Amino acid sequence: MSTSQTQTNAEPARVRLRPTMQSDLEYVLSLEQDPENLPYITPWEKMQHEAAIRFPDFRHFIIEAGPGLDRAGFLILIGCRNQHACIELKRMVVQNKHQGFGHAAVRVIKKIAFDDLGAHRFWLDVKMRNTRAQSLYMKEGFQQEGVLREAVRVEDGYDSLVVMSMLAAEYAQRRSHALELQK
Repeated sequence: MSTSQTQTNAEPARVRLRPTMQSDLEYVLSLEQDPENLPYITPWEKMQHEAAIRFPDFRHFIIEAGPGLDRAGFLILIGCRNQHACIELKRMVVQNKHQGFGHAAVRVIKKIAFDDLGAHRFWLDVKMRNTRAQSLYMKEGFQQEGVLREAVRVEDGYDSLVVMSMLAAEYAQRRSHALELQK
């Protein structure tokens, strides 16, 4: 399958997550600086990613995907030790779009957040202009909670952030309807 073709629904994308290593950080930084991704994220300095790898409240993962499980992106969780069991998907960047890797990675990270880390609430915010990501998260069961109006400065002014979340009970209901990875 070429990188421009869309993954079919008959065969879901194959992904796995592994902890990010120091040797992965140049790759992570290159994804953040990619002109295709830059309008939708606020890039971090290398030092911030290094801290996220080491700090116990964070989980920094490399997304591996496709037949060879090559690096295909990264994602970051924050609040993994939150006393309120409220975990944030801080960032997800997928290298090759339209292959199903984003959906598959979200399914895996939801399982980690709810099953492994005991989340009660799993949430994220996404720039208003990032309609592709909003659509992905809605299809994956996240509910829109609200909008933080003009919360981040962007090249042409300000953009708002859409806050979305999923609760453990909603995740369990989706799992009972075979919409999630099973235990």
